[in-house]
Amino acid sequence: MSRVCELTGKRVMTGNNVSHAKNRTRRRFLPNLTTANLMSEALGRSVKFRLSTHALRSVEHNSGLDNFLLKAKNEVLSAHALKIKKEITAKKLTVPAAAAE
Repeated sequence: MSRVCELTGKRVMTGNNVSHAKNRTRRRFLPNLTTANLMSEALGRSVKFRLSTHALRSVEHNSGLDNFLLKAKNEVLSAHALKIKKEITAKKLTVPAAAAE
């Protein structure tokens, strides 16, 4: 399983450990990934994602998973997140038409 956030695309970065004597050795900066179940109001169910804590805060800031996915660019989303985004947009398009009648 790759260390990539499914919602923001945040991934492993590389850099150097620098000692006091300025010796440089390569290192990896790993994202803080957690597994979270997020509730989708449009779908009426929870969806399981592997995401960074930064993405979790962004979802809360955008007042839920549905709003976050609708605003997110397709290039950064994983295949699983794109599938959920398509389901949400399909639900959002059908619900207002039914409510208008």
